[in-house]
Amino acid sequence: MSEAVEKLKSVLPSVPADAWEKIEAMAALHREWNAKINLVSRKDVDNLEWHHYAPCLAAGTFLRLMAGARVIDVGTGGGFPGLLLAVLFPQAHFTLMDSVAKKILVVSDVAEKLGLKNVETRVGRVEKLGKHFDFVTGRAVTNLPAFFGLVKKLIAPGRKHSLANGVLYWKGGELAPENDALGVVPAKIVELESLLGDAYFSGKYILHYPYPDVFRARCTPPPQ
Repeated sequence: MSEAVEKLKSVLPSVPADAWEKIEAMAALHREWNAKINLVSRKDVDNLEWHHYAPCLAAGTFLRLMAGARVIDVGTGGGFPGLLLAVLFPQAHFTLMDSVAKKILVVSDVAEKLGLKNVETRVGRVEKLGKHFDFVTGRAVTNLPAFFGLVKKLIAPGRKHSLANGVLYWKGGELAPENDALGVVPAKIVELESLLGDAYFSGKYILHYPYPDVFRARCTPPPQ
């Protein structure tokens, strides 16, 4: 196993033992594709596992999903966090969606080669989607009022998982201005610097907003 994956294992013991082989294979596929399509900065690809996989896998330290859970990863890009979450939670179904077709081409190829039967991919605008999900995830897609405006109609109410249905958002930077704009605050804030023990993740968070707060937040309306 690579040194990069061993580092992940040392700080993320919550990841199931049988997931690491898929994670290592995923990294090889992402690097292969990144040479053709810019998924992550070429300057940062050597840090793929730590800078990009670790924050996604960190969700496994607090999130538990029941069988049949439905999750949509909006603006998935190269599959962050959706592909990593699909490896963590094989009992759940993940829809990975992006408006950029070439990125979905990559995600579809990676999912197929890893045998991730719980992944569905879609190209298009999420606001046109007429389905409901337990969780909407996103990683630095846009500002939170705009993101909520895009996704709030996708969330089904409920609380059968370790967290109430809602939004899980990976964000860097100041939280207060966007929370002030929303008029709501996260029910859960996971500080990645503390969790992963690395100052690189200073000011980077995973935020959980339950369904009722997403629905009553002040949002930017999606484009018509």
